Amino acid sequence: MKVGIPKEIKDNEYRVGMTQAGVELLVKAGHPVFVQVGAGEGTAIDDTEYQKAGATILQTAAEIYQNAEMIVKVKEPLEHEFPMLRKDHILFTYLHLASDRELTIRTASNKSLMGRQVKLERYTFYHNNRGRQYEENRMYRM
Repeated sequence: MKVGIPKEIKDNEYRVGMTQAGVELLVKAGHPVFVQVGAGEGTAIDDTEYQKAGATILQTAAEIYQNAEMIVKVKEPLEHEFPMLRKDHILFTYLHLASDRELTIRTASNKSLMGRQVKLERYTFYHNNRGRQYEENRMYRM
């Protein structure tokens, strides 16, 4: 699977969807990884570190979305990223959909997340009554 890591563009978001260690594991397993120029700057990961891990560095977010099958982000896509999402994309990210309900449900056009009909890989962390943390993964079509 071709994995794309665009630079986060949400205000005050400096994290990156994947570190160079994660990139190295994916590349060793045979998955091409594309990282947008400067994606790791906010976490002090230079592009050369991603290249050493086996990633291909691309200049724009549009190139990331064009080349990848799975998009890995920290935060939900913003409105101007929606047109780059395709039906065949898998979006792996933390979605806080309540933060912008209008953009989430406006399905009459391709200007909503639901309108793009991407597949979502959901992950949830929770604690049981004994304090143990679990992760639940489910794939959804939005």
